[in-house]
Formats: sequence, structure tokens, C-alpha cells
Amino acid sequence: MTETSEQTSEWTLTAMDRCDSCSAQAYVHVKGISGELFFCGHHYNKANGDKLNSFAFEVIDERERLVENKLKGDDY
Repeated sequence: MTETSEQTSEWTLTAMDRCDSCSAQAYVHVKGISGELFFCGHHYNKANGDKLNSFAFEVIDERERLVENKLKGDDY
């Protein structure tokens, strides 16, 4: 008997979390020494650099959700 299991991910960001730059759905949450920032995938790519790395002590990156949702197809 072969058992198949689907890998499920538990996401912490919801559709209510919005990018601080453009108000799109946030897929990256950066916790820093003086506050928090939310980014869509595009603005995180633009902002990711030395300044952001010196600010951040925790980064929750859920951009892989974009790929996962695309793989589910049109019925999702």
C-alpha cells in the first residue's frame, strides 16, 4: 500500500496584509529594530539591500505562495 501525502504550508500573512509602498497584497513581512514593514514581491525586490538588511532582524518571506497558487491552475 502506497501512501501519498500533500505538503501543506502554513502561511502567516493574509489578504488583509498590504504592501506599505503600493497597497498590493503583502508577501513579505520585515520586522525591524524600530518597527515593521510589509512588502509585495516587487517592492521587496527593489528594497532588498544593505539598508533593509541592517534594519531587519526577522524576515517572513512568503513569495513562494505566488508560485504555489499558479501551479494550482485556473480552478483555484
